[in-house]
Amino acid sequence: MTANDVAALRHPTAFYSVGATTVFASQFDQRFSYCLYVPTAHDPEGDPVPLVVLQHGTGRRGPQYRDRFAEWAEQHGALVLAPLFPAGIGDPDDLHNFKFIRYRGIRFDDVLLSMVDEVGDRFNVAADRFLLHGFSGGGQFVHRFAYLHPQRLRGLSIGAPGRITYIDPDSPWWTGLKGFEEEFGCPPRIEELRDVPVQMVVGDADVETWEINNPGDSNWMDGADAHGTTRVERLQALRANFEANGITVRFDVVPGVGHSPMDVLAPVKDFFATILSGQE
Repeated sequence: MTANDVAALRHPTAFYSVGATTVFASQFDQRFSYCLYVPTAHDPEGDPVPLVVLQHGTGRRGPQYRDRFAEWAEQHGALVLAPLFPAGIGDPDDLHNFKFIRYRGIRFDDVLLSMVDEVGDRFNVAADRFLLHGFSGGGQFVHRFAYLHPQRLRGLSIGAPGRITYIDPDSPWWTGLKGFEEEFGCPPRIEELRDVPVQMVVGDADVETWEINNPGDSNWMDGADAHGTTRVERLQALRANFEANGITVRFDVVPGVGHSPMDVLAPVKDFFATILSGQE
């Protein structure tokens, strides 16, 4: 630990900007917030540290993800960003707003990128391209985000999404990509996604369907079950879909694990470590 680090730990403001930080409001839109883990390797005058973004799911467990990555962040000298996209924006009963990127005039991809850029302005971090992981609802968000912004990704980890957008120009958004350009103002960037290392990860016991087969709910559309009824089946179908479109996938199945986000993080950490070490 440097003298600057010691001074920060004794400063009434800087104390909350090292290690596991407090929660900061987004300066882009203060309905949203984020927390960080800033490793001791971070040096304002040194080389920029890598950035890892951990996108929560429906349970909004951002700080827990951050804390589970703290030791790894120290080992690899990486800064961790965990966004918070609260439920109930505009509709107190809504749980799913961020998963489909666009909601009631909010573009959640823009919200996330604004956080990344804000952290890039505040810290000496390589914010131009970052590692991104999401599980369940977060897995939904991150693979749709990748269709829009692959050029910002150093690596992509898709964890157990229950509802999937396949690279299929004939199926309507959001089961496929028909209408994508009308929805977002640009075509999906599949060719650039081929240059991004991609992982898919799921527990082999992640087979309950009560949450993901719910016709009539706000997060359902016809065709959501066209490629399987469980998260395992749907993710296997997405893997085949990616590979048919020239996107290489590392596929990790975690033995004995159900729909438990914190129990699939070991292969995610390994995947990210291989990228940072240049092995991927």
